[in-house]
Amino acid sequence: MIIAVDGPAASGKGTIARALAKHYKLPYLDTGLLYRAVALSVARMGLDPETEADAVAACDFSDALLSDPALRDDDIGALASVVSAHPLVRAALLHRQKRFAAQEGGAILDGRDIGTVIAPDADAKLFVKATPNIRAQRRHAELQARGGTASKDRVLADIRARDARDSGRSTAPLVMAADAALLDTSFLSIEASVQRAVALVEAQRAKKAASV
Repeated sequence: MIIAVDGPAASGKGTIARALAKHYKLPYLDTGLLYRAVALSVARMGLDPETEADAVAACDFSDALLSDPALRDDDIGALASVVSAHPLVRAALLHRQKRFAAQEGGAILDGRDIGTVIAPDADAKLFVKATPNIRAQRRHAELQARGGTASKDRVLADIRARDARDSGRSTAPLVMAADAALLDTSFLSIEASVQRAVALVEAQRAKKAASV
C-alpha cells in the first residue's frame, strides 16, 4: 500500500504521515528533507541557490546528511523552497523518491507532489492544508522551542512566499491531486487530525476495493 500525503509548509502533513506510517507499519519518507539536504549542501558549499547549475551540483549528497539537525532550520527550509523550483533538481531527486515509493510492502511519503508526480497511482492520497495564519503560529512555536528569534510576522511572510514559490513553479507545482481527499487541520488537534486521516485513507481503500 502506498499513501501519498501532500500539502504546504506547516500544514501538519509530516505529523500525519508519520502517524499513518506507525498505524499501518509502513516505511516513511519526508521528501522535503531531500530538498532541505540540497539547500544545506548549497549553503555549505557557498553556492547560489537561485542558480540551477549550482543547486544541481548539490544533489549528490549522502543519506547520512538526512539526519543532520541543521536541516530543520527555518532558513534552510526557505532555501529548500528556492532550490526545489529548479526542474533539474526535481529530476535529480525523482528516482530516489520513486524507488522508495515502489519498495515491496508499500510506503508512505509526504511532500508537495507525491500524489501528482512521485506516486500518481497511490492507493490513498491526502492533501493536508491549514490557513496561513494557523501555519505561521505553529511554525513560530516550533522555532521558539528551538531558540529561534524570528517574529510571527516574519514567519507568516516566509510561509506566504514559500506558498507562492511552491504553487507557482513550472515543474511539479504544489497542487491537490484530482483524486486526493482534503484534510483541513486548521482547527483540529493532532489526535483529531490523525483520526480523520486514517478514516479518509480507509474510505479510499474501500472505494478502490469495491471498484476491482
